[in-house]
Amino acid sequence: MKGKSTFILLLFSLFFSASVWAQEIDVSGKVISKIDGLPIPGVSVQIEGTKTGVATDQNGAFRIKVPKLGAVLVFSQIGMETQSFTVNNNQPISIVLTEQTSGLGEVVVIGYGTQKKSVVTGAISQVKASDLENMPVTRIEQSLQGRTSGLTITSSSGQPGDGATLRIRGTTSINNSEALYVVDGVQVGGGIDYLNQADIESIEVLKDAASAAIYGARAANGVIIITTKRGSKSGKMSVNYNTYLGTQAPARKLDLLNATQFATLYNEAQLTATPNIPAPRFPNPSQYGVGTDWQAAVFNNSAKIQNHELSISGGNEKSTYYSSFGYFDQDGIVATSNSKYKRFTARFNSDHQITKAIKFGQTIGYTRTNSVGVGTNSEYGSPLGRAINMDPITPIIETDPAKINASPYSTNPVVRNAQGFPFGISTIAQSEILNPLAALAVAQGNGWSDKIVGNAYVEAEIIKGLKIRSQGGVDLAFYGGQGFTPVHYLSPTFSVLVNSYNRNLNRGLFWSLENTVSYTKSIQKHNFTALLGYSAQKNKGEGQSVAYQNLPVDNLKDASLRFAVARENRDGGGFEYLNTLNSAFARLTYDYDEKYLFTGIIRRDGSSRFGPNNKFGYFPSASAGWVITKESFFPQNKYVTFLKFRGSYGVTGNDNIGDFRYLSTVSGGRNYTLGTSAGLNIGVSPDALSNPDLRWEETSSTDVGLDATLFNNISLTANWYKKKTSGMLLQIAVPGYVGNNGPIGNIADLENSGFELELGYNKKIGDFSFRVAANGSFVKNKIVFLGADKEFLGGQTVTPQNLEVTRTKLGHAIGSFYGYRSDGLFQNQAEINNYKNSAGGLIQPNAKPGDIKFIDVNGNGSIDPNDRQIIGDPTPDFTYGITFNAAYKGFDMVVLGQGVAGNQIFNATRRFDLPTSNYTTAILNRWTGEGTSNKVPRLTLNDTNENYSRVSSLFIEDGSYFRIKTLQIGYTLPNKLTQKAGINKIRFYLMANNLLTLTKYTGFDPEIGGGSYGVDRGFYPQARTYFAGINVGF
Repeated sequence: MKGKSTFILLLFSLFFSASVWAQEIDVSGKVISKIDGLPIPGVSVQIEGTKTGVATDQNGAFRIKVPKLGAVLVFSQIGMETQSFTVNNNQPISIVLTEQTSGLGEVVVIGYGTQKKSVVTGAISQVKASDLENMPVTRIEQSLQGRTSGLTITSSSGQPGDGATLRIRGTTSINNSEALYVVDGVQVGGGIDYLNQADIESIEVLKDAASAAIYGARAANGVIIITTKRGSKSGKMSVNYNTYLGTQAPARKLDLLNATQFATLYNEAQLTATPNIPAPRFPNPSQYGVGTDWQAAVFNNSAKIQNHELSISGGNEKSTYYSSFGYFDQDGIVATSNSKYKRFTARFNSDHQITKAIKFGQTIGYTRTNSVGVGTNSEYGSPLGRAINMDPITPIIETDPAKINASPYSTNPVVRNAQGFPFGISTIAQSEILNPLAALAVAQGNGWSDKIVGNAYVEAEIIKGLKIRSQGGVDLAFYGGQGFTPVHYLSPTFSVLVNSYNRNLNRGLFWSLENTVSYTKSIQKHNFTALLGYSAQKNKGEGQSVAYQNLPVDNLKDASLRFAVARENRDGGGFEYLNTLNSAFARLTYDYDEKYLFTGIIRRDGSSRFGPNNKFGYFPSASAGWVITKESFFPQNKYVTFLKFRGSYGVTGNDNIGDFRYLSTVSGGRNYTLGTSAGLNIGVSPDALSNPDLRWEETSSTDVGLDATLFNNISLTANWYKKKTSGMLLQIAVPGYVGNNGPIGNIADLENSGFELELGYNKKIGDFSFRVAANGSFVKNKIVFLGADKEFLGGQTVTPQNLEVTRTKLGHAIGSFYGYRSDGLFQNQAEINNYKNSAGGLIQPNAKPGDIKFIDVNGNGSIDPNDRQIIGDPTPDFTYGITFNAAYKGFDMVVLGQGVAGNQIFNATRRFDLPTSNYTTAILNRWTGEGTSNKVPRLTLNDTNENYSRVSSLFIEDGSYFRIKTLQIGYTLPNKLTQKAGINKIRFYLMANNLLTLTKYTGFDPEIGGGSYGVDRGFYPQARTYFAGINVGF
């Protein structure tokens, strides 16, 4: 009986043991950093040889079911060394990750998929979430500045909410050179200012055609792929809160003349122009003292900025979620009451494993913005332009009773302050120059926007390696604004006798549907991934605007369209747009043992923007790579631990020309009279001739590069590229007798070529670790064909004479500065008399000693418009950035510097053509006699030589600069202290932005972007900002 019982017990034990082995084993644990011992969130925990995996939560914790004992878990994260662990029991485990010395094991997003960095054959740069943490910027584009090669970012202005000009490998087209943004698989328009940077997991910059061709028709300018954060499968909820508060001030003010200096020099200019004048305008200049500091009046030295971010994430093996809320509020440093920006963001991302083979997910983000803005770069239309030019004798507020009771104050609706005193009106400066505070007082308006961007996907793995995915995305925007202009008098040429109110409402909708089939297969050392896809996109929108005059109110708050006004006091307008894109694409990637690499892409796009003759375009690319360090003949050594050569060629497109440009559209407003009728008949006429052969702009790109790791802790990436845009879309010139504008045609070609270099170095010495990363980019841009009927394309101008400042010419860069070249100043009359033409006549007969000597370029014996030539280029030849990260126990530090070189700026703030406006103190070094100056001309109210009213090299300055963009110092409390309070992490930090700028440029800010690229008319500068913040994780 005893033997039978023993047998039964043994049998039961074997059965129970088998049951245990047949069941999945629940494994949990925590991942921490070797550097500081803190938990690491977002670490990928994957069962080796399978697609099953989870991610650690904010506390570094994870939970995963493995099929059996002996299963291997692989722990990986960007920037950390990958580690494996064999499961021998179900006890909690602790994993310690060390910082990665090379990024070869990292995974990058390549468009419709991911790929290990070590086998990528295209030119792709990556910016990680850790690089963007706690960076106080209004728009994400600004946080990318200086972080990667080949990417040039120039702020449109320092005004809160303003965007940035972003170029990948130079200017690709005259029409549009903005990169394509793809957020969580959805192509979005209008920039990415709606995103909260705390929500971003990674940003990939696809720079060459081999990488970008998968996006075809809209990828000629490069692609920026943004991936937002997802939840983890740890089974726990994580909460993270980050906030910072800061104060902003202008980094530089111009040295302008004070009132005494201004009066003295005005007298001099007056005497130079009229030597026999009975008495000067200002008999006693010293009586005016310092006068009005207009810069101090419009600048704010303590503008506020604040940000709050809250995220909640978590999940389990079936479902994960990530949600966040953000609030950003920034005051401007110029005219703060008229320059503000507020943004509220909300996001919810989730993923759900329906079955082992099917998963579903979605992302949705909502953004609300409210803004008030001022002119940012205008001679007369911006606060700074007015502050620079307004004479310092005129007071901000006029308090003299004698003046208040006289004209123009007593006879006009002058603008008054809250106490009822009128703002000062200059009797010295020309009437185009206004009191900046008075102009701000009548500028009443605001703007707003609501934006929703989201997508949903379903993915099914039919058999191992074969996946079908369908994704729909939407970008829905509502935006508008309003403005009110009261009755006012600012100067003889700036007055309004009837008030007006305008309001506009607009909406846009972009939707996309993308279906893909992918198959991944490995046969021994041969690895294949094939992708087939179809995409359909539609973009449409509309807007309406209404303007009322003569409302019975005097301010924006009370203004409304509900008021009944006469028909002749009402006006309105509107617009619509609609375009579609249908595409099919395929990609094949292959590698042999991760040694020999190949990628081929083909995409076919059909766009509604082109006529039936050229509606479809084909965009192929091919790239290959060779990891030579995997070859048996390559000696194993500690100097070169990884070396990959790669090359690519591809073609991408650009269809950004507006809708229906291949047709001859008609517009109203062409009213006419007929016969003897005295009235007007409503008429329409064609806008331009049609062109059914209109086709795509195509950009072909050749790229050769290498990726290397040296000494196992130095990373190196180098690229040389050349890309040519063919068939740029411009209007064709037609003879005047045609009676209409010419059609749009493919008539111009453009080339960009350059070299890029990225270096990184990691080092750890005990508890101290640091990383240095640097990048640099050289780029040259030139027009190689401009059409048989065009010699040049016009560009920017300066007022009031509408003088041309930039021009695009064959053989030169787009938007180059164009004007007269100078050869110093005439020091005496003899030099003027000796500057003769072949006939013996004076080349500059109106010149006086102290005037500019202009070069007779064409040799015709006189200075005329034909002597103008290219005198500078606003686009940098070289851009660079350097980042230094360091950590010691709980302390950390980040320093980011960036700069440009080889570009010029046209400084129109040196006063261009109004001798009665104020000057910078550079005028104190003017020519006052022979040998006193060879750069700053004499002062005169009668500029017969056109020293200041010609666009010349006198106004061209070196725009090179280096800027300490960010300095951040933080301290994280020890984990053993915070854990007692149930807090995972508490970090305090201090930060400064735009701390130091080294430049020879004499204006406010050498970084001048937007529509006035490189032309400084009184540019709204970026602020120097100081912050204090705290980050708390639960």
